[in-house]
Amino acid sequence: MESDCNIKHRREAMAQAKQIIVKAGTRLLIDRQSIARLVDGIAMLRKQGYRVLLVTSGAVGMGMELAGLSKRPGELAQKQALAAMGQTRLMSIYSEEAARHGFNVAQLLLTASDLRNRGRYLNVMNCINALWERDVLPIVNENDSVSVAELKFGDNDTLAGMLTSLTGAQMTVLLTTVDGLRGRNSDGTLGERIPVVSRITDKIRSLAGGTDDSDLSTGGMASKIRAAGLSTASGAWLWIADGRIDNIMEQIIDGQDTGTLFLPEAHKVPNRKRWFGFFSKISGTVIVDSGAQDAVTIKGSSLLPSGVVDVEGDFKRGDTVDICDLSGRPFARGLVNFDSESCRKIMGKHTDEFASVLGTSAEAELIHRDNLILLER
Repeated sequence: MESDCNIKHRREAMAQAKQIIVKAGTRLLIDRQSIARLVDGIAMLRKQGYRVLLVTSGAVGMGMELAGLSKRPGELAQKQALAAMGQTRLMSIYSEEAARHGFNVAQLLLTASDLRNRGRYLNVMNCINALWERDVLPIVNENDSVSVAELKFGDNDTLAGMLTSLTGAQMTVLLTTVDGLRGRNSDGTLGERIPVVSRITDKIRSLAGGTDDSDLSTGGMASKIRAAGLSTASGAWLWIADGRIDNIMEQIIDGQDTGTLFLPEAHKVPNRKRWFGFFSKISGTVIVDSGAQDAVTIKGSSLLPSGVVDVEGDFKRGDTVDICDLSGRPFARGLVNFDSESCRKIMGKHTDEFASVLGTSAEAELIHRDNLILLER
């Protein structure tokens, strides 16, 4: 009965999906044969009528192969050079393999700043839609040849989740080298595969440790759960599957009980809120008391200056700021109605005091609930 329920969720996901973001990690792109197998699977999705976007890793690894290196260099400029070398070769292989199936590919290299800026964000979205209209496969990678720490997404799992939100895709498929998220045995070892996750909780996040590689690194699955948070908040499913399986795409299309499927949240976050919630640059922080926190998280109220106890950073009206509890933990994010100097003047005060403090009338809300989004809980 449980297996039947799992398959029902999967078949419902594939029936409702129209656009699918597929992400493949470096460990799956070890040679031309593995890339060909990936493109074969994508071609199968396309033949079923799905619009597909591929998020690919592997540029640095391909560059290392071309340069005859066995160890990734530590110097940033050397890694950037390898990425520039490898990206050309990687795209050449993708183009040749796609041609076997009769379709073209297009390359988009992105940095985080491309999605933080609202205008560039819209340009990326419009470009992807135009490529889909032309029946072209968009292939996206982080622009490692120019990226530095402050411009990086962090990992391609996160980039895939962001692109799901940006495009309005209904499904994210993360192809990896494990068969899904696993539970924990009483002795702390990995337990059975979890077929379906209906809601991302702290317990689910705690399962990320020791689930990615043979050396029990923790970053891989943690990043996939973060990507699941982005995708499910956008109203999309996210499917973690083992990309080493030859017919994995066929299993996904058939809705078979493989990997782990994360179900979309019941209340989809609107597109405009997704932009400032997931993409825009955080320019400052406001710390609030417990009463204001409850009003925002439980009652769904706007944030009023009377509940603010501290303001950090230098920001302008309309910038994005984090809303933090008394311990400094961000629990919400929004577009602020006042600059940082004005915020400091009116924090802790009530509306009828604003005119005397600021010398002019002003909005009652520091952040209106229409410009506010709750973060992962």
